[in-house]
Amino acid sequence: MNAPPTRFQQRCCALVVMLCALWPLLGRADLWVTAYYPGYRQGTMPASKVDFSALTHVIHFSLIPNTDGTLSTSANSITTANSSDLVTRAHAAGKKVLISVAGGGSTFTNATSTTNLSRFVTNLVSFMTGRGYDGIDIDWEPITSSQTAQYTNFITSLRTSLNAISPRPLLTVAAATQPSLIGSLQSKFDQVNIMTYDMAGPWPGWVTWHNAPIFDGGYRFPSTGGLIPSADGLINTFTNAGVPLSKIGVGLAFYGNIWTAGAGTTTGGVTQPRQSWTNDPTTASASFDSIMSNYYQTNRYHWDANAQAAYLSIDNTGSTNDMFVSYDDEHTCQAKVSFARNRRLGGVMIWELGEGYRSSQPTGKRDPLLQAVKQAVATPGVASITRSNKIMTLTFNSAPLAWYRVQWTTNLSSGVWNTLTTNLAGTGAAVQITDTNTAPEGRLYRLQTPP
Repeated sequence: MNAPPTRFQQRCCALVVMLCALWPLLGRADLWVTAYYPGYRQGTMPASKVDFSALTHVIHFSLIPNTDGTLSTSANSITTANSSDLVTRAHAAGKKVLISVAGGGSTFTNATSTTNLSRFVTNLVSFMTGRGYDGIDIDWEPITSSQTAQYTNFITSLRTSLNAISPRPLLTVAAATQPSLIGSLQSKFDQVNIMTYDMAGPWPGWVTWHNAPIFDGGYRFPSTGGLIPSADGLINTFTNAGVPLSKIGVGLAFYGNIWTAGAGTTTGGVTQPRQSWTNDPTTASASFDSIMSNYYQTNRYHWDANAQAAYLSIDNTGSTNDMFVSYDDEHTCQAKVSFARNRRLGGVMIWELGEGYRSSQPTGKRDPLLQAVKQAVATPGVASITRSNKIMTLTFNSAPLAWYRVQWTTNLSSGVWNTLTTNLAGTGAAVQITDTNTAPEGRLYRLQTPP
């Protein structure tokens, strides 16, 4: 016969019950936050101004491949001084720094030819190690169908060379197209960061749409009946091609898209999403700082709940003066962190730190988007969980701008979760919820952040 439990054992059992109740509440804090930081931004946003505590990885943008397999550092100001300043400060904060190669419109074709491939890979690895970087990021865009074999040979050769170094450097990729190709090479990459932005424009058969929406909201093109683009839809194409969710990062755009003029919409010119036109509007990119300084007014602001995207609607006199401004704000950034958690993604990717930096603002208010991401990744946190008879009170330290769902189960292995409450509003302050129907054997709780 077993002896009755001692008072110490009883205390341990109570502690285990409490920990079991707490554990599911804790938000995922292991998401990566990878941010691009162009060398050409270091004059206006020096590395000393970067909050490295908000990041896990920094990608220094970027080297340009020369046709003979050598590297150009001048186009994006990847100077020795800029590399040293960034790498030194990031490493002091315990963060990893990667050097990016190329970018939109750049070409790898000659550098990765049979003649130059070995020289190109050697130059990349030597540059990385010589300047103290922790890995290499590949931004080959676009990749044409005729380049798939060449791309495969390049990535395979580069991964092999990096594997010979200890500690093993990282290899990441920025991708928006060719999901099957990226899927076939996913084992070579540590991160597959999806460029879920630049998703709309005034093209034939289109409508006004967000630059970087999370969801399509079920909306379809009137011209074709196909679903309109979204981060969720694009990510699905990569997961269907074999890229694990844990390797995918969703893109956060620290800039926006300004649609102007047009005619034939319900408001005259373009002023909101999902509008068709008779006369084409124009679009232009603008940094978050520029949007906030030149276009933002509280009466113009709107939140598209179906797309999970922010926008400004500017309906001026005359169609030529109308504007629809689609951009990622603080709410959008935090919604994307929520999306990454709920989809079990690896993390989020920011393009790019400089466009979100507001140098004219007071200290402490110069990087609002990055701070929103930092808060979202770190929270929600549990301040307390108390039980009185059958009533359980859950208090969270803070909950960033999002809508929350609290769920419970009595059996983790069942995979079945029941909803305690939905649409619990997070405002950044402490949030409290009470469960008045706690079963005697105890419940396990988790907090989800829609979307």
